[in-house]
Amino acid sequence: MNILLYILFTVLSVILTGIVLLQEGQGGGMGAAFGGVGGEAFGHGAGGINRFTSILAGTLLIVALLIAILSKPEASFIQG
Repeated sequence: MNILLYILFTVLSVILTGIVLLQEGQGGGMGAAFGGVGGEAFGHGAGGINRFTSILAGTLLIVALLIAILSKPEASFIQG
């Protein structure tokens, strides 16, 4: 199960990187994110590719959390 999650994580990471690199810049950089045009910088008028990017990033986050939870070592109590 862990191997499958690691493979899925790697594939999603590569796809997400490619999708982000293909997107056009919004312009304005950090000033746009915190200034008057912040809504557009955060996807106020997001098209299909921005929505797909958000879904892919959310899926990547869920897979990362699953890997962390499933890889957690069993709790052992030391008696003494």
